[in-house]
Amino acid sequence: MTTATPSATARPAAGARRAVHVDLAEYGHARVRHDLRSWQRQHRLLTLVTDAAAAALGLLVGLSVRSLVVGHDAALWGSTDAMEVTSVAIAALWLLLLGQRGAYATRFMGAGTEEYRAVARAAVTLVAVVTFVSFTVKLEFSRGVLFVAVPTMLSATIIGRHLLRRRLAVARDHGLCLQPAVLVGDARAVLELARRIGAAPRTTGLQVRGVCVGDPTSAALAPEELDGLPVLGAEADTLAVVDRVGAEVVAVASCPSLAGQALRRLGWALEQRNVDLLIDPGVIEVAGPRLTLRRASGLPMLHVERPVCSGVRYAAKLAVDRLAGLLILVLAAPLLLLVAALVKLDSPGPVLYGQRRVGEGGRLFTMLKFRTMCADADARREALEGSHDGNERLFKLRHDPRVTRLGAVLRRYSVDELPQLLNVVRGEMSLVGPRPPLPREVDQYESDAVRRLRVRPGMTGLWQVSGRSDLPWVESLRLDLWYVDNWSLALDAQILVRTAGAVVRGRGAY
Repeated sequence: MTTATPSATARPAAGARRAVHVDLAEYGHARVRHDLRSWQRQHRLLTLVTDAAAAALGLLVGLSVRSLVVGHDAALWGSTDAMEVTSVAIAALWLLLLGQRGAYATRFMGAGTEEYRAVARAAVTLVAVVTFVSFTVKLEFSRGVLFVAVPTMLSATIIGRHLLRRRLAVARDHGLCLQPAVLVGDARAVLELARRIGAAPRTTGLQVRGVCVGDPTSAALAPEELDGLPVLGAEADTLAVVDRVGAEVVAVASCPSLAGQALRRLGWALEQRNVDLLIDPGVIEVAGPRLTLRRASGLPMLHVERPVCSGVRYAAKLAVDRLAGLLILVLAAPLLLLVAALVKLDSPGPVLYGQRRVGEGGRLFTMLKFRTMCADADARREALEGSHDGNERLFKLRHDPRVTRLGAVLRRYSVDELPQLLNVVRGEMSLVGPRPPLPREVDQYESDAVRRLRVRPGMTGLWQVSGRSDLPWVESLRLDLWYVDNWSLALDAQILVRTAGAVVRGRGAY
């Protein structure tokens, strides 16, 4: 069968032809694609072995607990001698369900949360299937073993996959275990896509081997703007380039000439080559859960869910914040009293320092911290304005002469921020959120930055776990806006876990 595909024989212009010859000769024939995918098979095999070990561990724990308590509640724990045989069947079913739910899909390797979601869905399905089979065929399988084994199995599987993911991330940081990719589309859109891919190889899992643009000879981009990115040909040369460099992925950026039927035919041709097709929708800073496909008159359309800044989910976040903040405050009370005493003994002045900050909706509140500077620190700030080390909006000094000896230690490990738990309990702050700005900072906000005030500021956030005061203003703003648009309780939990590591390292805390 023949299909109308972009020409593999069209000759690019002379300027591009030279680049194609130099770069393509380095990569050799398309058979290299088979070798490049060996790491995927190895990773999938290691994942399968890890999952099998997790299943064995979960069932072993369940059976061990059963052997200890079977005499106390035989109705719950069962008494059949065939329990071991049934357990082997359940372990096999666990692996089958993981595969059926997509937990071994290549596109989920090393990036995103979909892999973990697939594992969780498999665990729920496993319980449902075993319960249904036990009820319908009167299978004498212990409910107690199931209730112990599945949570253990789930936890061990997630931990094992996390360790494998870290191993894969280290390899990708060294340029290994990456899928060779060819980018196609408008020159500037392709360049921006290449920069985003190059900035995060461990999450994208891609290595850009070159690009195909609409007109390689056009002056749309100067050579220095390409930053060493090889232009291997025009859009019509896409399939020839894919075959020669052994690409596993083709990513199409904004490209009016490569859409509709032309894009469909390209997809057919790539399918025959077992090459993945990615399409950049041009929607930036939107998390995956907010993107879904909708059908309109047979056409697939990308639906972007509105950010959640009100309603039941947001109310649940605020309730969790207050309850968790109160619990942490009670548990940390001895530490708070000890630090308060040390602050009082270290230097004259109040124990707590209150500073006016801007909260949700532009409302002002007093943010509390342990005092880490001398009592007249605010009066001495003007003399230090010209030598600050923070970004263009944030006044910070790495070696601030106003910081006390104890204050330097408290700041390095963020202990000075523990009194903000009172702000959380009072509903002025959240555990996780954007950095609470000063009024003078808000006065300088551009229109986009005002969006930071749509949610409550947090004790920690993406800004803290990503570098804190070392970040430039543009990057701090980008992280805060991304959080406002894409927050979830699961993301909050992930940030809280990452905060522990950021506090220990102390990077950007001064």
